[in-house]
Amino acid sequence: MVRIDRVVTRGGDAGETSLGDGTRVAKDAIRVEAYGAVDEANAAIGLLRLHLDGDAAAEAMLARIQNDLFDVGADLCVPGAAGDRLRLTDAPSLRLDQEVAEMNAAVPPLTSFILPGGTPGATHAHLARVTVRRAERRVVALSHGETVNPAVIRYLNRLSDHLFVLGRRLNGNGAKDVLWVPGANR
Repeated sequence: MVRIDRVVTRGGDAGETSLGDGTRVAKDAIRVEAYGAVDEANAAIGLLRLHLDGDAAAEAMLARIQNDLFDVGADLCVPGAAGDRLRLTDAPSLRLDQEVAEMNAAVPPLTSFILPGGTPGATHAHLARVTVRRAERRVVALSHGETVNPAVIRYLNRLSDHLFVLGRRLNGNGAKDVLWVPGANR
C-alpha cells in the first residue's frame, strides 16, 4: 500500500533525491534520469488518452500501459536485488505482443516509412512512442553501469512498437498515415 502524506518535503532542495531503498543520489544520476524518462513517457500516454475519440479498446490498453509504467518506475527506483520489492515480469510484454499482433492484423503492410501525423490520436501516439524510445535509451545507458531488470528493457522496446501500430490504428487502420516521400523537397 502506498501512502503519501506530504508532497512538499524540501528533501530535494539541494539537488538530491531518495531512491526506493532510501539511498540519496544526485537528481541527475543516471538511474533517476532513467525512471524520470519513464515518467515522461507515462505523461505522454496520458495526453494520448485525451485524443482517442471514444475508442474504448485503445483506452483500456493505454490504462493498463500507464499502470505498467508505474511498475517499471518502481522497479528502476530500487537498485540491486531489492528483496521483495516490485520487479517487472515478462507478462506485460507478452500482453503487448498480443495486442500488437491483433492491431497489426487490421492494417495494410507498410510500403514506406510513416511521418508522425494524420489524426490527433495518431500524432500523439507517435509522440508517446518517441518518448518511450528515449526512456529505453536511458534505461539501456543505466544497464551499462548498473544491474537493470532485463524485463524492463524488453517492455519498453515492445511498448514503442505497440504505440507505432496503435498510431496506424488511430489513423483509420493506416488510411490516414502520412507517408515519407524520399527526396520530395530537393
